[in-house]
Amino acid sequence: MLPISDAGARAGRVPIVTVAIISLNILVFFYQLSLDARALDRSVLAYGVIPFEITSGRDLAPTIPLPIWTTLFTSMFMHGGWMHIIGNMLYLWIFGDNIEDALGHGVYFVFYLVCGLAAAGAQIFADPASTIPSIGASGAVAGVLGAYLLLYPTHRINSLIFLGYFVRVVQLPAVLVLGFWIVLQLFSGISAAGAQTDVAYWAHVGGFVAGMALILPVFIMQRRRASRRSYER
Repeated sequence: MLPISDAGARAGRVPIVTVAIISLNILVFFYQLSLDARALDRSVLAYGVIPFEITSGRDLAPTIPLPIWTTLFTSMFMHGGWMHIIGNMLYLWIFGDNIEDALGHGVYFVFYLVCGLAAAGAQIFADPASTIPSIGASGAVAGVLGAYLLLYPTHRINSLIFLGYFVRVVQLPAVLVLGFWIVLQLFSGISAAGAQTDVAYWAHVGGFVAGMALILPVFIMQRRRASRRSYER
């Protein structure tokens, strides 16, 4: 199941922050592509989140003149390959505009960063001694998905369904598409417990939960407005 667009109500605001975040990620990715293999490895080590660095305070790439905590932010704008960035940016493009519209540009940007921080925190908590760098916007994007699930569970999502050699586009409710996604992350994270993996499943879970928690005040206000309108009728 692969979401390709949402068929729900379009956002009223132009999603300038979502477009800016996507553009920045793409620019950083093409910069990464310009590096040779050795320089790329150094950049991932220097700017990716390494749980051991955060928990111990020891910098494994001391040649970079930046505090260790800055990797919590720089890692959000780096990716490990074409499928990694395409998947993340596709999800952000589909679901980000509605959340930006609900929160406003400035609050949405802060929301995105906080979800990314929560995602990194969850991954660090899950494996505090890991020396594997974690990069990607997945955790922050997961926060957007969590917020979307809470605010727009009935929005229809155009999704590709793969049935062997046959591919169909079907419209499914967001609660099914995003519910399936987060259950898959939970199952994968539990299954991979104690094993080395290239996917930060617990970062996805942490970002998703943070997104739902942070959007909760907006959800409550929307429900109150809906109840008021219903009462007035």
